[in-house]
Amino acid sequence: MPALIDRRRFLWATGAAGLGLATGVRSQTRAPAVAANSKLRVLSIGVVGTIGGTDRTQVAAHPAVEIAGLCDVDSTALSEAGREHPAAFTCRDYREAFARHGDQFDAVIVSTPDHSHAPILLTALANHKHVYGQKPLVHQLEELVMLEKAMAARPALVTQVGNQRMASAGRRAAVQILRNGSLGKAIEAHAWVSSPNERDYFNVDRVMGEPVTPPPHLDWNLWLCACAETPYRQGIAPVVWRSWWDYGSNGLGDWGCHVLDVLFHAYDELQSPIAVQTHCVASPNPQFHSHPCHSTLTYAVDSAKFSRKQFAIHYSDSAQAASRASLGLPPGKFPDSNMTVVVCEGGVLCLTADGRLEIWRDGAMTAGLKMPGLSEFPRLNHWHAWVDNCLGKKTELSSPFKDGIRMTEATQLAVKATRFSGEELRWDKATLSFTNHDEATRTLVRRTYRDGFAPPPVT
Repeated sequence: MPALIDRRRFLWATGAAGLGLATGVRSQTRAPAVAANSKLRVLSIGVVGTIGGTDRTQVAAHPAVEIAGLCDVDSTALSEAGREHPAAFTCRDYREAFARHGDQFDAVIVSTPDHSHAPILLTALANHKHVYGQKPLVHQLEELVMLEKAMAARPALVTQVGNQRMASAGRRAAVQILRNGSLGKAIEAHAWVSSPNERDYFNVDRVMGEPVTPPPHLDWNLWLCACAETPYRQGIAPVVWRSWWDYGSNGLGDWGCHVLDVLFHAYDELQSPIAVQTHCVASPNPQFHSHPCHSTLTYAVDSAKFSRKQFAIHYSDSAQAASRASLGLPPGKFPDSNMTVVVCEGGVLCLTADGRLEIWRDGAMTAGLKMPGLSEFPRLNHWHAWVDNCLGKKTELSSPFKDGIRMTEATQLAVKATRFSGEELRWDKATLSFTNHDEATRTLVRRTYRDGFAPPPVT
């Protein structure tokens, strides 16, 4: 354990059960219903980072929000956020926030690295807190089922995935067009993202640095959360962890909800894939994710909305765009490097990540928002919609966990399958197994959690 971990923090890491943290539930931490006309008290976990600062400030801008607590393993980030919220309690261990301050907040923002999402999200739900959770919601396939069970046990809690792009009018229109069958039966979908392409965001070259002493402001033990103890290395925290197999989900996982979301909002029939096959250029690496990759996810569907009883989603990273000719589109370039394309019998829907929508029929393009029969799409603040619903005001939620779980399953299956490049893995979520591949089941579905950091059961 790094020398910077003091005795009190060591007790937190090894003796959590003694503080009532083994299950995450203590009677005094049950949050009361938020009273009418009162403020929503919010705990922000991961207060700065690449998205934590945006999540916190956007939520805090709602007039009915009080940032009651701040939690971050980085003391520099904690100090920075503390200057903006001087009345908020602060701590570095999320478990301490729930055990010692659980009666001081009603809702939680989780903007931490992927590997820590499930332990924190499930602790929040176990303690009866509304949750705003960053994507991908979980890191392990088994955690999908954990989260589903927690949602079933806490139906009154309001959840939202960090999928702010879904608030755009174009993305909401795309959902309506597909759901209404305006382009006829769906044939297949293609989606691709430019990531991992930013060297200050990803360890693109998969370079494993030498072990070094963690910077004094970073509690490396707490940053590891449920993962096995390992030395700190440059090129992991605070940002480029996304490229590491144990901590992140690379480009496919980082962007999945932003390009696959409309499919799951539009088609309730897309519940769980029956198969995944991912082709990768680079050889598997024990420490890092592979790219470029192209994945095919197959869903069994039996609905008049689809042209066949199988619906395939072709999902790629590294800006591997689909062939326009194969989609029946004229020569040209797609309007963005992060795209969703849905091929239907009556036309092709093309959508950028930021919501620019094109409808192509017989080689002619129609601006998507000019399609007949569309609803009005009033301006929607993604973060404030979550707050409103927590306070009992029923407004449009752009990505509740019930849809976020399906988005996450698709992206994480595509990511995990990179370990067996080119092999088709038959997936059965009910048994959490790849029915044709014992090794994939053994190595891709779950992890062993470090003592004191396992996701708690939610009953």
